[in-house]
Amino acid sequence: MTVTVTPLRVRDPAAFGRVVVLLGGSSSERAVSLESGRNVLDALRARGIDAHPLDGIDALRQALVQGERIDRVFNVLHGNRGGGEDGVLQGLLEAFAIPYTGSGVLGSALTMDKIRTKQVWMASGLPTPEFVRLAPGDDLRAAVFRLGLPVFVKPSCEGSSVGVARVQTEADIDTAIAVARAYGGEMLMEQMVVGDELTVGILGDVALPSIRIVPKGGWYDYNAKYVAEDTQYLCPGLEGTDEEAIRTLALAAFRAAGCSGWGRVDVMRARADGRLYLLEVNTAPGMTSHSLVPKAAAQLGIGFEELCWRILEQTL
Repeated sequence: MTVTVTPLRVRDPAAFGRVVVLLGGSSSERAVSLESGRNVLDALRARGIDAHPLDGIDALRQALVQGERIDRVFNVLHGNRGGGEDGVLQGLLEAFAIPYTGSGVLGSALTMDKIRTKQVWMASGLPTPEFVRLAPGDDLRAAVFRLGLPVFVKPSCEGSSVGVARVQTEADIDTAIAVARAYGGEMLMEQMVVGDELTVGILGDVALPSIRIVPKGGWYDYNAKYVAEDTQYLCPGLEGTDEEAIRTLALAAFRAAGCSGWGRVDVMRARADGRLYLLEVNTAPGMTSHSLVPKAAAQLGIGFEELCWRILEQTL
């Protein structure tokens, strides 16, 4: 599958005006967002763009109310509850008519909710693992036996593998119950697909080369994502028609969820039969040294600075 990216639309950094890079925030993914934001800020400034950092939505709100000049926002806030992926930030910027990177209100709000995203995919005929919704206080043990082992239990509205429990045997159920109680919100119990973990970055209307993730410890958890240096990233993750199929599926899933601009779609490929299963969408992916969208873009000859420029171009 040949991947073609369009030429840059503008060459003059002044075309972007005064850009705010929104980073940090108060979600559970604050540390990742701070690193992503610093990287984006450095990349934009290296290209001559007038870029300035702001930490969190409240700081942005104050700047807007005080009339500070903001021509566009590069959003690298991650997560919800003070993050920038649940539609709240997008609604604020829409109200002030300020262009911003990434998906709009609907796509952001929907994909932050894994359960509702899966319901939309199922209604669209797109493949995703079987699941059970767990409201606070629901009988998790009974749900495990209803769905069948092995399963993942995770918050419906968190990212970066925060609060995830693996239940491979009955002995793991008590740990999962403790994780669910500690989180206190709605949980998703999802059948575990045994196979390869892959991800596909989206840049505009282009699905980037897939990446197959091979963590040394066997699980792609928070440590493997952001700390460990021994996780392998194979790009492209698949070959031939399989690679074409996963990119086509990822782009369809991204669009079905109302997303636009750029993002990342996580997919599992079953080892037994090669079937693909959609897991979730990230509408403000990480931009750290371990992050996946920059790795995929690099396969097309798009360096980090150019990637940031192309993302910001989408706001023009």
